[in-house]
Formats: sequence, C-alpha cells, structure tokens
Amino acid sequence: MEIYKKIIPNQKLRLNLLKLSDKISDKKIIKAQYFVKTGRFLNLKNPVRYTEKIQWYKLNYRNQNMVNCSDKYLVRDYVKSKNLGKLLNDLYGVYQNVDDIDFESLPNEFIIKATHGSGTNIIVKDKTNLDISKVKQTLNEWLKLKFNYGREWAYYDIKPKIIIEKLLARDHNNDLPDYKFFCFNGKVEYLYTMIDYVDDHSAGKCSFFTKDFKQLPYKRSEYKAIDISLDKPKNFDEMIKFSEILSKDFPHVRVDFYNINGNIIFGELTFYNASGYTKFDPDEFDYILGEKFQLPQIESIVESENL
Repeated sequence: MEIYKKIIPNQKLRLNLLKLSDKISDKKIIKAQYFVKTGRFLNLKNPVRYTEKIQWYKLNYRNQNMVNCSDKYLVRDYVKSKNLGKLLNDLYGVYQNVDDIDFESLPNEFIIKATHGSGTNIIVKDKTNLDISKVKQTLNEWLKLKFNYGREWAYYDIKPKIIIEKLLARDHNNDLPDYKFFCFNGKVEYLYTMIDYVDDHSAGKCSFFTKDFKQLPYKRSEYKAIDISLDKPKNFDEMIKFSEILSKDFPHVRVDFYNINGNIIFGELTFYNASGYTKFDPDEFDYILGEKFQLPQIESIVESENL
C-alpha cells in the first residue's frame, strides 16, 4: 500500500486506478507487486523466504475463519469463542449506514474504523471540533470501496461496515505500546514492536524480539532500529499465552496486542503481514521467518465452518 501512496499521493485517484486493475488475475498482480516492492522475482513453485510464502498463502490457502478474523467487527466473535472476550476494546457501535451514527451520544474521544480496510481510521480526540459532514463523506467513500491492494484472499468477502471504538490512552512515553506476535501453527516464534511512531509513523523505530523479549538485530528496513533498552512488558507471558490460543487454528497469523501498563487489549489478527512485501534488515531474517512458516499441503486444506 505504501508504494502506491508514494507514486500517487491522491487517495481517490489511487483507488480508482487500482479498481481498473481488477480484471488482472491475482497471480499476475502479486508477481508484479512483489518485484516492484522487493526488487526480486517471486518464487511460488518452491518458496523459501517468508515474503514468498505469504504470497503463496494468499493464492492457495482457504479457510473461512480467516475472512471472519480479517473483519474488524466479526473478529470479536472469534476472540469471544476462545473465551478471551475480556481482551476486547470497548465497542460504541457498528454501522452499515453512516446516517445511523448518533454522534451526539458518543463520548468526546473515540476512533472510527472501516471493517474491511487497512489504515482506514479516523482518530477523534475532541468531538467538539469534528466536521461531521466531512467525516460522513469519507465514511461513505470507504463503504463503496474495496481496499484489497495486495490481493489478499481473506478480504474479498468482507461486507463493509463502520465501527466506533474507545480511543486508547497513551503511556507515559506518549506511545501506544503495540506488540505484534508472529505465530506459526499455534506457536509464537518472534514479535516486533515500535516506539516513537504514534504521531509520525514514518519516524518510528522498530525491532524484532524473541519470545523471551530479547532484542534481535533485525528490523523492517523502512524504520530505524530501537536504540534504547526496553523493559519486558507487564504480563508479557500472558500475551504469549493469548497469542497461541488465538493462532492455533491457522498455519500462520500475526496476533497484535496493546499493552498499557499491563492492561492487555486485543488489536487484530493479520494473516498477510505488510501484504508480504516487507524488506527485512538484514535480509537474512526473511529466510529465518520462512523456515518457521510450514506451508500446508494443498490437498489437505479443508475450509473451516463459520463460527
């Protein structure tokens, strides 16, 4: 998604051009995107890198639970089905029609999200300064659009909706601590977190860690490495436990939690991390993650029932 933003800054034009590409097959688009984003040809016959296996995952693995869990509203039911409803953020409402939103009844601060998008959020810190007509216009545009930039299978059947949730408070460092756990067949292998990113995402610092929270010499190439010593989060072992509960039904999923002074709040489940176009620094981490990602045999794939 980031590459399109750089080439075509205007969102409306960008989305219209992407819409024109709908007639091109997923496989062709994915191969082209992979080359443009990484500078490498995509190996789908014998994928070794993590980023290659994500592309295979998009094209070949089908599990209806992935659709439900990619939906920012329906994933709440999945979390509840695992007896982890206590981790869910407060929900103020879900809407298919933006005119049904009663802004007067909402608290002074909240966050609005499209259930089928990525980065489609409106953060409201002071409702009194909100241009409601402009917000409604934006939300109506979102509801009409398909945000499937990377041809991610799990997003195709999501029915667009708008949800409004509690706006989470920042910590004493003015950050919103967010821990992203890379899980393979129900086991946490690595995670990453970022600092100094809330107000200016591009200025954030990112590093990967072991499941014992030991910092590794790996990061996403677009960010600087974390250059301070981070304390192990409170209730970190609980986050590991919850990640493994939520990930056990899938060959691979990234499980995200916020942790604010030990208060764990579910973020999201991500099946296609950065749409599989991440550049790791050093590059060897792409292979290390790839070794952990054991692709299922196509003939053994069984579509799960809806929860």
